[in-house]
Amino acid sequence: MRNSILKLAAMSVAMSALAVSAPAFAQEEEAESGPITITGGITGVSDYRFRGVSLSDKDFAIQPTLTVKHESGFYVGVWGSNLAANAGDDIEVDLYAGFSGGDTITYDIGATYYVYPGISSFNYVEFTGKLGTTVGPATIGGQLSYVPSQDNTGNTDNIYVATNAAIALPDSPISIVGSVGLEDGAFTGGNSKLDWSLGLTANVAGFTLGASYVDTDRQSTFAFKDSSAGVVFSLAYFF
Repeated sequence: MRNSILKLAAMSVAMSALAVSAPAFAQEEEAESGPITITGGITGVSDYRFRGVSLSDKDFAIQPTLTVKHESGFYVGVWGSNLAANAGDDIEVDLYAGFSGGDTITYDIGATYYVYPGISSFNYVEFTGKLGTTVGPATIGGQLSYVPSQDNTGNTDNIYVATNAAIALPDSPISIVGSVGLEDGAFTGGNSKLDWSLGLTANVAGFTLGASYVDTDRQSTFAFKDSSAGVVFSLAYFF
C-alpha cells in the first residue's frame, strides 16, 4: 500500500505542475479556440468507497484529479486513487471526457475509461449521463451509468442508477449530503445491489471536510470486496 500511495503522490505533484503552467497555456489558446479552464485538487479519504463498496480494504486513500474544460462545454480529465493490494500496481486511474452545460437544469454526458496499471484485464469503459438542478438551498441530481458488454466484464453489461442531494444549511459552511444508487449486472454477480450514504460536508479555510455513513444491502460484492457499513472521513482541497 505504501508504494501505491507514493505513486499517487507523484501523480498529484505532476498534476499540480501542469496546473501551475495553465495560465500561459490558456492565454495562448484563448486567441485561437476560446478560453480554457483548468481545475483540479486532491482528496484524502479514510476509505475509498465506490458505490458503497470499499476498494481500499477500508484503508486510507489519496485521490488527485485534474480537468481541462473548453468554453463549449467539452472537457477531458484524469482521476486517481490507490487501491487494496492486487495483482497489479494497486492503483486506479480514471481517464474521462464529456460534454456539460446548462443553467436551470445542468447536464453532463461523458465516458470514463477505468485503468488498473499492471493488471489490464480489469480495464473497462463506462458511459454516464447526469442531470442536476437547484431547488432553494438544495442541489439535487441523478445519473445513469452503463457499462457495455466487453471482454474485461465477462462479456456482460452493467447498469447503475443513482440520485444525490446536497442541502446547504443557512448562514453556515455546512451542507447535508446524501445519495442512493441501484446497480445490477457484471459487477454484482447477477444480484442487484443497493447503496446509500448520508453525511455532512463543511468548507473551512479553503478546504472541504466531510464525514458520511456509507452502506449497502450486500456484505460483499465486486469479487468479494467489502461492502458492509462504515463511516468515511475526507479532507479535500480544490483549485
